[in-house]
Amino acid sequence: MPKIVAVKGLGVFAHGSSKKTADFAKALLIDAAKIAAYSKAFGGAKPMEEDLADYIQNWAVRTKHGANDGAGKGRIQEKIAIITGSAQGFGQGIAEEMCKEGANVVIADLSTDLANENAKRLSAMHGMGKAIAVTANVGEEASVQNMLIETVLEYGGIDVFVNNAGIVRAGSLEDMTVDMLELVTKVNYTAYFLCAKYATMYMKIQNRFAPDYYMDIIQINSKSGLAGSNKNFAYAGSKFGGIGLTQSFALELTPYRIKVNSICPGNFLDGPLWTHPEKGLFVQYLHAGKVPGATTVEEVKKFYEAKVPMNRGCHIIDVVRAIYYCMEQEYETGQAIPVTGGQEMLK
Repeated sequence: MPKIVAVKGLGVFAHGSSKKTADFAKALLIDAAKIAAYSKAFGGAKPMEEDLADYIQNWAVRTKHGANDGAGKGRIQEKIAIITGSAQGFGQGIAEEMCKEGANVVIADLSTDLANENAKRLSAMHGMGKAIAVTANVGEEASVQNMLIETVLEYGGIDVFVNNAGIVRAGSLEDMTVDMLELVTKVNYTAYFLCAKYATMYMKIQNRFAPDYYMDIIQINSKSGLAGSNKNFAYAGSKFGGIGLTQSFALELTPYRIKVNSICPGNFLDGPLWTHPEKGLFVQYLHAGKVPGATTVEEVKKFYEAKVPMNRGCHIIDVVRAIYYCMEQEYETGQAIPVTGGQEMLK
């Protein structure tokens, strides 16, 4: 049964087997408080007739809702997941797929309006409170701290942190500036450190009370973290560094049952990162001359499709299945898992 826990000087917390049961308990508490306050205007609370009290007490059973936890049978039912950079593109798709499988999803992104829009839509589809939006700048420490605080206050903890937010700035040695290089490093490398640092603060607390329970940090890396990338060294370097962080974090966090893995997708050729008409990678690579002889964006796309043995770009579901593998496999940590259609393989 759901419970209410009051901590003197701190606050009141609702606890249940799912977000729905916890919210239901909270709503009943607020209603009880209102009744206690409003009844004073009518001379104080008065006992209800026995038959009417019995009807109200059994109302939830008669109407087949209320304290029912509403839990389904999703693959990651009631897991609490933060996905950074999930207001659009690859991250948005990850959030949608995880919500379908029963997770409580935090859409963390700088694009506040888009994040709120997605959270409302997912909650309407999968249940009230199944998704929330949090404005987050993953490169700023205070913003990352706040992202975790808001998550824990809303859902009570965190089971999986998906470090998806990333940025690409392509260019040759002659074209790359220090500012561009430092921006890529800040978002792709330093932010991963900040997110892991603050997510694991709460995971370690959870480990104290449930020492056999496994949690996950999952970095969405890239095939560029497995092999160098011509005229894209800023991005590739940050992703290579990310795998170094993953391996090091895994060694440090194993005693706390926190698994840390990287997923290295192939090119998401149909997504906005590649197809945006002004900032997309197809346009950037065309101007950078990464594809010899290419004069159009379509020629650049065909060039990258031909590099994949399975002859297509990576899809969101390909990556999400790898996320589920990381979560379900209790004997895997510190890995960089290729999801590249055979373009890059483990060596």
